[in-house]
Amino acid sequence: MSHEDHKLKHSKRIHDTETKIKKQVNIAKEYHADSKWKYIDQPHRNHKKHILNCGDPKCYMCMNPRKADGERTIQEKRFNQIKLQET
Repeated sequence: MSHEDHKLKHSKRIHDTETKIKKQVNIAKEYHADSKWKYIDQPHRNHKKHILNCGDPKCYMCMNPRKADGERTIQEKRFNQIKLQET
């Protein structure tokens, strides 16, 4: 690949990152319009985090719903069916 191709890909990556951060800041402004929130004041914090995700693994809204409800995965269900059929 030529040097120009690398420049184009690099600029596209930077543009995509900035666009994603702007979207997250806009969402934060809609939900926290009155307050000074760190994700509005410091947009670089939004690079690898979604605004509505609190990040607490024990939070019912943020955790894996399968773990919260105690449901089994499809693979676990299939394994148990095969196991029951063999006996």
